[in-house]
Amino acid sequence: MIKQILGVILGYAIFVISSIFLFKFSGVNPHEDVSKLFMVLTFVYGTFFSFISGLVAQLISKARNLKVNYVLFIIMAGFAAFSLFKSSGSSWTQLLAIFVFAPVSVLGGFFWIKRDKK
Repeated sequence: MIKQILGVILGYAIFVISSIFLFKFSGVNPHEDVSKLFMVLTFVYGTFFSFISGLVAQLISKARNLKVNYVLFIIMAGFAAFSLFKSSGSSWTQLLAIFVFAPVSVLGGFFWIKRDKK
């Protein structure tokens, strides 16, 4: 159980820290309108790190099922939904987190489980 909790926490930390780095180093406010190019770059960047977060959750938890990834999904989508309703301005980052990044974290876990069975 401790490994599963730690897996979810570290998986979420990877997602959050990578997001903070992206917006801090780019100087872009995630709640403002941005160019389509930056949105696409954020989509690719966030998808990559969401996939990694799902992998790490599985790697650490050693669960061999997707329960930890579903918990990670709920946390990622839940915080994004909370932010969506509480923040003003553009909500493109929250929508990406809910509809792309959270589901991709489950795919990362699925990939790890399937890789492990070979």
